[in-house]
Amino acid sequence: MAKLKSSLTNMLLSLTLIALVAAGLLAAVYTVTEEPINKAKAEKQAAAKLAVLPADLENLVISEEPEVVNEKTVVYKVYQGDQLVAAAVETKENGFGGTFKMMVGFDKDGNVTGYQVLEHQETPGLGSKMDEWFKTERGDQNIVGRNPEKGGFIVRKDNGDVDAITAATISSRAFLLAVTNADSASQKVFGAVQVVEAMSGATTMTENENEKED
Repeated sequence: MAKLKSSLTNMLLSLTLIALVAAGLLAAVYTVTEEPINKAKAEKQAAAKLAVLPADLENLVISEEPEVVNEKTVVYKVYQGDQLVAAAVETKENGFGGTFKMMVGFDKDGNVTGYQVLEHQETPGLGSKMDEWFKTERGDQNIVGRNPEKGGFIVRKDNGDVDAITAATISSRAFLLAVTNADSASQKVFGAVQVVEAMSGATTMTENENEKED
C-alpha cells in the first residue's frame, strides 16, 4: 500500500475530518444532556418560587404563565383564593463575572419576602456570596423584610444602607439593582390590580347611589 504523501491538502482534509467528528460528538452529548439540564433548571425555578414567598401564608397558588414586564424580568402572580397576595419575580442583571439570574419574592405591601440566586458567574468566595449574604442577620446585610420603595437599597459606599459583600462591591451593586428592578416589576402588577379594584368599587358605589335615587 502506497504511503500518503504529506501535503497541505492532506493536512486540511485530516483536520476537517477531525473537526467533523468532534462536532458530531459534541452534538450527540448536547442532545443527551439537554433534557436533564433543562429539567433540573425547571425544578430549581419551581422550588425558588415557593422558597421566596411569605412563610405565613398558606394554600397559595402560583400562576403557571408569568407576566412579562421587560426583556430582563417576568412576574409570577401568587394568589390566596381569588386575592393577589404576593409575587415571585424572576429577573437578571449583569454582575462582575457576567449575567446572573435570581428569583425575588414580594408581599402585597412591597416588602421583600425572600430571594434565591438561580444562576451566576461571580467570583467564588467573593461575588458568589450573594447567595446568602443579603439574607444574613449581620450588620446591615439583610434585605428580607425591607421595602425597596422606601429607599436604602444601595451599598454604603454609595451612601446607601446595605453592607456590600466584602471585596465585591460591583457584584453587590448589581444584586441590589436587580432587587430594585424586581420590585418595580411587582409594583406594576399590584398597581394594575389596585386600579381594577378601585374602578370596580367606583362602579358599585354609582350603582348603589342610583338605586337610592330610584
